[in-house]
Formats: sequence, structure tokens, C-alpha cells
Amino acid sequence: MLSAKLVLNMKTMGVALSATALLCFSANTQAYDGKPAPMVANEQPKELEGVGIDEKLGGKVDLSLKVKDDNGQEVTLGSFFDGKHPVIISPVYFSCPGLCNFHLNGLTDALKLMENEWTVGKKFKILSMSFDSKETPDLAAAKKKTYMKIYGREGAEKEWHFLTADEATVQAITQSLGFKFKWDESQKEWAHASAAVIITPDGTISRYLPGILFNPKDIKLALNEATEGKIGSIVDSLVLYCFKYDPHQSKYTLAAFNLMKMGGAVMVLVMVLWLLPILIRSRKAKKKEAGR
Repeated sequence: MLSAKLVLNMKTMGVALSATALLCFSANTQAYDGKPAPMVANEQPKELEGVGIDEKLGGKVDLSLKVKDDNGQEVTLGSFFDGKHPVIISPVYFSCPGLCNFHLNGLTDALKLMENEWTVGKKFKILSMSFDSKETPDLAAAKKKTYMKIYGREGAEKEWHFLTADEATVQAITQSLGFKFKWDESQKEWAHASAAVIITPDGTISRYLPGILFNPKDIKLALNEATEGKIGSIVDSLVLYCFKYDPHQSKYTLAAFNLMKMGGAVMVLVMVLWLLPILIRSRKAKKKEAGR
């Protein structure tokens, strides 16, 4: 009797499971409607095809190109390079409803955390360059006013410039930076990536800091790297020696080999300083004995 009930219960469970599976399969199965299958996770949206950043480290920016500053004056790009200070170029567009603001906010927040001696204009310069050729110097000036107020450091407005340019110049600059963007007609805005590009004092591309959140340490290291340690203090130069840029993590990480070499040098120095007084005392003792 017990065995018969057990068999009956198992049959009932089997029927129930089969019915559940059939119900789930029916609920998730639809007739083919001729539409393309949905995108899988690793596929790139059509809107983002041809958008991104191709890093061109070691490439040159054409400093003879003419742009308009936030006062509406036409000047060469080279007028912002003095051969001593590195320059950060941020490709943005001033009427951007989202990403550009996040980028400029993140950069400004990081700059505010840096020491006063690292205020914009003292050791480096910034060019926020619009890649929308339809934007005007008036719009650039309004954007600059907003960010100078947020940054809040005296004198920064002299070396943080908001630039516009014609289409040919925009294309020349963005192509030299490897910055790819395109107009998204459905959203009525530009599709683009985000990065701060570190340029050496002579116009060579030195480093890319991608994203919208920036570490003050990474900015300082990148700027110091762009001048081969000439704008930082001795401590900054030592820190630069101990760190190297990791493109996979998009940040500077400890360089273990350099750290070991520095550690070895410090140990040798300590030993020399420890042995030197002993050596001096030993020589003095020998001279005294010789004098007797």
C-alpha cells in the first residue's frame, strides 16, 4: 500500500514538473517576427561604432593650427605652449548635456585636492577644447566662468583656456589626439569618449588619463612625467621613479623593480653613514699611535 502511494506521488510530481517546464517554455517562446535578434552583451551598439580613443603616445600636436580663445581672439595653438610647462587638453563640447560635464567636474574636483603650488598656471596649463565647430567663443566664455567659480583658485583663469575652432581645425586636432566622435541623430547630441590628454611642453602626446574621475596623484605623476621630472619637487621625482603607468588599470602603480633598486641604494647609504664614523675614528687612532 505504501509502495503504491509512493509511486502515485512520484507520478504526480513528474506531471507537475513537466507542466511547469512546458508553461515556462511556452511563455518565453515567440514566433519569429522577422526582426533581428537582440544584441548580446559583448556587442557594441551601432551608435558607438567609430567612437573612442586611439592612444597616439609620442605623436605631435600641430601647434601652428589656429583656434579662438574664450575672448574671441584667433590665436595659434602654440601660443599656449611655452616650452616649460606641460598642457592638459580635454576634448569636450560646451553644450553637452552629460558626459562632458562629468569629465570637467571630475577634473576640477581632482585639481581642487592638489596643493596650492599645483594650481593651474603655476606648473601646468589646461585647454578645454570644443570638438563641435558650431560652438562659439561666447559659449566657451560662459563655460569658463562656471568652472573658474567652481575651481575657486586665484589666477587660474589666465592659464585655463576654453577654445573653439572651425571644422577643419577641430578634425586636425582630434585626429592627432586619436579622439573619435560622431553625431547621434536620434539623440541630437555627440557620441564621444572622455579623457584628459597630457601634452609635453613641446607638443608631444605623453599620457592619456581616461574617464570622468581622476586621482590627483595620477595627474601630478603624468604632468611630472611629461617634463621628465622638471616641474615637481625632489619628492615628486622620487615618487615618479617608484611608480609606472598601468594602461590596464588606467592609473599609476608601484614599480616593484625600481622600488627594490631604491631600497638597495638606501641600504648602501645607511651602511656608508654607519661605517664612516668608525673609519674616521680608526684613522685618528692610527695617527696617534704613529705620533708616539
